[in-house]
This record gives sequence, structure tokens and C-alpha cells, in this order.
Amino acid sequence: MTTYHYVLASQRFLTVEEPLDEVLRERTRNYQEQEKEIDFWLVLQPAFLEVPAMAEIKAKCPQPAAAIISTNPQFITWLKLRLEYVFTGEFQAPSDAIPDPLASLARV
Repeated sequence: MTTYHYVLASQRFLTVEEPLDEVLRERTRNYQEQEKEIDFWLVLQPAFLEVPAMAEIKAKCPQPAAAIISTNPQFITWLKLRLEYVFTGEFQAPSDAIPDPLASLARV
């Protein structure tokens, strides 16, 4: 099982109001230069929000939601400080409640 950390906000906030694509492109470029494996993903309408344990978080976040998921907690902390108006948290997957959140994703 893997621990995933996330930044969660409305899809509009993360994809339109914030220049997040620039941040993610720069981080991707940096990882490629260092030959480091990508450890973050932008997920639109994240399935982990459908788990009953996440109902309270889902209710607080404007829908449709989007999340940046990472296995790197420092990156998520940095994003939280940069973006300010987001929710953060973590979950473990795959589990009985949450399937692998990356199973059907393309890399950022």
C-alpha cells in the first residue's frame, strides 16, 4: 500500500485561476533533468472523494473538484503554501475502500 498526499480544490481554481500548469511543467522538466521518476499527478474529479470516509472533505470542496496527488509530502506542503485556498490530506491505496488512484491516469 502507498501513502498518497493531496491538494484538493475546485477544478476551476486549480486549472483556470491558478497558473498551476506552469508549476507542474517546471517540476516535470526538473525531474527529467535529474532522471527522477514523476511522483505527482493532476486528477480531475478524483475517485477517492467518493469513499464514505472522505464525505466531509468532499462536502467542503466546490465541485467539480480536482486534486494534485503525490507520494512526496513536502511537494504537497509546498503547494498548500503557494496556493493557499486548498484542502490537503492523505490516504492509503490501494485498499478495500480506495482502489489505485493512478490506475487510469496519464502522467502530468
